[in-house]
Amino acid sequence: MPPQLRPATLADAPEIARLSSELGYPGNEAVFTARLESLLNRPYHHVVVAQIEPTTLLGWVAAERRLILESGEIVEITGLIVDPNSRRAGVGHALVGVIEQWAAAQCVASLWVGSNMIRAESHPFYEKLGFVFTKTQHVYAKVL
Repeated sequence: MPPQLRPATLADAPEIARLSSELGYPGNEAVFTARLESLLNRPYHHVVVAQIEPTTLLGWVAAERRLILESGEIVEITGLIVDPNSRRAGVGHALVGVIEQWAAAQCVASLWVGSNMIRAESHPFYEKLGFVFTKTQHVYAKVL
C-alpha cells in the first residue's frame, strides 16, 4: 500500500521529532511544534509528510522557496528524512516528487538539495532522481 502524502500539521510534530532524532537532529516535541507552527504559516515554506498508519509517519520533507542574489529564484529541500524501516520503498522518491510539483506550481524551475558528506547512501539517491552534483562546500556556524 503506497503512503499517503499530505501537508504537515501541528499534530505531526511528535513524529517529525522522532524521525529527526533518529537522523541526529534531536529536539523535543515542544521544539518541533514551535518550529513547525512557524513554518506552516510562511507561504514560501512547504512541509509534507508520508504516512500509512494514522499516528506513524514514514518520512517528511521540508522545502523553502528563496531568491538568491547570484543564482536567482530556487526551491531548496531543507530536510528529507525517511524512517530506516521504510527506506528503498519509494517514500523518499514520492516526497521529492511532491516538492518538485510544488516548485513547478510556484513557477520556480530550479530545485536544490544539500547532502552531508557523511550520508554517502543519500548521494546516489539524489543522482537517481536527476539531481546533478555541483559543488562541495564547508558550512560554518556562529552562535550569536
